[in-house]
Amino acid sequence: MKKLKRCIITQGIDAYEITKTFNNTYIPQAGDVAVFEVQQLGKHTKMQVVGSGRLRHIFPGDHILATFGNRYATGQFEGYVPDTLADEYHILGQGGAVGVLHSSHSKWVKVGPTTLQLVGYAVDEKGAIINTKYYGQEELRFNPNKVYPFKTILSVGSSMDSGKTTTAAYLARGLRKAGQSVAYIKLTGTVYTKDKEFVEDCGASTVLDFSDVGFPSTYMCTMEELMNLHATLLNKVARFQPDFVVIEVADGLLQRETNRLLYYPAFMNTIDHVILSCGDSMGVPFGLEILTGIGHRPFAISGLFTASPLLRVEVEQCCAVPVLSIADMQEVETISTLLRTTAPLMAS
Repeated sequence: MKKLKRCIITQGIDAYEITKTFNNTYIPQAGDVAVFEVQQLGKHTKMQVVGSGRLRHIFPGDHILATFGNRYATGQFEGYVPDTLADEYHILGQGGAVGVLHSSHSKWVKVGPTTLQLVGYAVDEKGAIINTKYYGQEELRFNPNKVYPFKTILSVGSSMDSGKTTTAAYLARGLRKAGQSVAYIKLTGTVYTKDKEFVEDCGASTVLDFSDVGFPSTYMCTMEELMNLHATLLNKVARFQPDFVVIEVADGLLQRETNRLLYYPAFMNTIDHVILSCGDSMGVPFGLEILTGIGHRPFAISGLFTASPLLRVEVEQCCAVPVLSIADMQEVETISTLLRTTAPLMAS
């Protein structure tokens, strides 16, 4: 077989063999590992690979080691692990999530997805198909009574590209400058390590996401899966004894997993405070209404809209919640004031 380009989601898989035994009979599950041959290039022309973590170009005829996974991205693709055998598969995310495309944002319709053909499944020494979820790791059961020795801040946004990760990153930077140790967890999304690497560059001492325990994505996960994932990642960062853990959930407040988590008391009971990011001023009152309705009024608002002085003024005139720009969150005095005014919720 040609030299494989191993996608980052398969980083925990060391020993495997490739078999075609299951190709015509087995219905894949999210996390199943397989080799695919690139047929025709579309939106994705690069894949993030194991080892260097860099984006490597792919070409028709290349073989990639990837996993089946669902995708929810309002600005890109919606796709699913098929529930029947398929003749053609599609790259849904450049970290290695593969499925069948269901819908595209209009800007990608003409380009289309990169198409793949299944070559064979990766199997272990017993001949069983390898699944990346918790492969070689322990899945912790969520315990609603567990008390954590750190404070948590949930970074949520009004939409996919509202600035949640930037907010989380610069909040982590500000907290670190204020003398606090910070960990970061991206709880939901589709595998691609750019976000957690950015937050680490900004000052978080420990960064993890769902792909670190083998999830190619969290779209269409059950609440039990999400809560166990949450518990597992919290346990991992707890070993580093952070003062704060900034937790980001992907996409917007109305997205399936994000919305379910927000309205799930057992999850929100693990959150000490919330920061809301919005792409424009109109997203702010709607976001505040949702979060205030569940008893978690944000301690601050940030996001893309803060890049515009006019939009910032609009928001400040309509709500009393502090508005923080990237620059604000890097000011030690601002963070120190927040630590004082939100005590005891945020004080460590």
